[in-house]
Amino acid sequence: MKAPLTLLTLGLLLLSITIQGKVYDRCSLARTLQSLGLAGFQGITLANWVCLAKWESNFNTNTTRFNPEDQSTSYGIFQINSRFWCNDGKTPGSRNFCRISCKALLKSNIWSAVLCAKRIVKDPQGIYSWAGWIKHCKNKNLKEYIRGCHL
Repeated sequence: MKAPLTLLTLGLLLLSITIQGKVYDRCSLARTLQSLGLAGFQGITLANWVCLAKWESNFNTNTTRFNPEDQSTSYGIFQINSRFWCNDGKTPGSRNFCRISCKALLKSNIWSAVLCAKRIVKDPQGIYSWAGWIKHCKNKNLKEYIRGCHL
């Protein structure tokens, strides 16, 4: 006899269907970012974008990270924060400058994340908005992030 489908089980099933993330490998991400116009955008090399994604999310579009200090959450492959850039419906005082739902940043299709990242780097703080980039990518030789990717 099969167990009945509980509301919790149904909810988890629906959540897994609606939010389908993807873990990219380094080169497939580099090719995707290039095709979406990030190579050289605002003078930022493709290697910098790949390095940023490596250290912010380990190339996983479904990554979230809660910050208890300001009650915000960072979402997706670029770890875009709900305090300023997206709306998750729970961050107090969210500004939502990208005019996007944070859930859209968790999808395997990273078009929305790229559009928001482009908006972020146009901000005066630019790529310095990302602590992972500052710590791991700034002033480093980043050739390894796109080496062998046949771009």
